[in-house]
Amino acid sequence: MNIINDWQAIKKHVSASFRASLHVSIATVNKNNIPSITPIGTLFLNNNQTGFYFEKFSAGLTSNVENNNKVCVLAVNSNRFFWLKSLFYGKFKKHPALKMYGELGIKRKATPIEKQALARRMRFTESLKGNQYLWSDMQFVREIRFDTVESMKLGKMIPS
Repeated sequence: MNIINDWQAIKKHVSASFRASLHVSIATVNKNNIPSITPIGTLFLNNNQTGFYFEKFSAGLTSNVENNNKVCVLAVNSNRFFWLKSLFYGKFKKHPALKMYGELGIKRKATPIEKQALARRMRFTESLKGNQYLWSDMQFVREIRFDTVESMKLGKMIPS
């Protein structure tokens, strides 16, 4: 896959991944070069190979960026029907997982448009007690600039 030419397909895949598992995983390395992975439920992709996520509970991720701003975002479409259908037919019509590589940018105050995007994503949980705890007071975002994408390799089951 090509990060520029396939960006719209990448965005659709990430959306499908969120619908299935409610998060993506962001991998970084700490100052001792030990890998760390963080589930993030607030990643949003823009139209120009960039994105942002709301930074509230990602303390390890935040401290790792001070030493190395390189990241890998793993988005897996874990929808059971998608997998069962693919296993039944012996092939995936779409890639089941993508790894997007890039660099973390600045931490900044979220814009009103970014806050609206978060509210839309979390609207189905707004009446639940945990919604207020988890997603209220999301004030800051961190930008990500992506430069490479790689699809999961599963032999003959992957589309060419």
